[in-house]
Amino acid sequence: MTFLLGLPILVLVLIGVVAFFIHFLPTFVAGSRHVENFWWIFLINLFFGWTLIGWVLALVWAINDTPRFVYRYVPPPYNR
Repeated sequence: MTFLLGLPILVLVLIGVVAFFIHFLPTFVAGSRHVENFWWIFLINLFFGWTLIGWVLALVWAINDTPRFVYRYVPPPYNR
């Protein structure tokens, strides 16, 4: 097994994958909520996400933005 910086390559790859998902968490939240400003949140996260302020701003915006779709329960018609 090849080592780099004293760690196995597999461990470094796993750390990189976890760091990628944590970094783009605001984008994933915005995408799962189908928010209106998804692309703006993605761009803020892409360019300013490496700063803590940009990452928190994108995450708060993704959580508080209005979803494009509003799901409502419509009861079935009452039949006698």
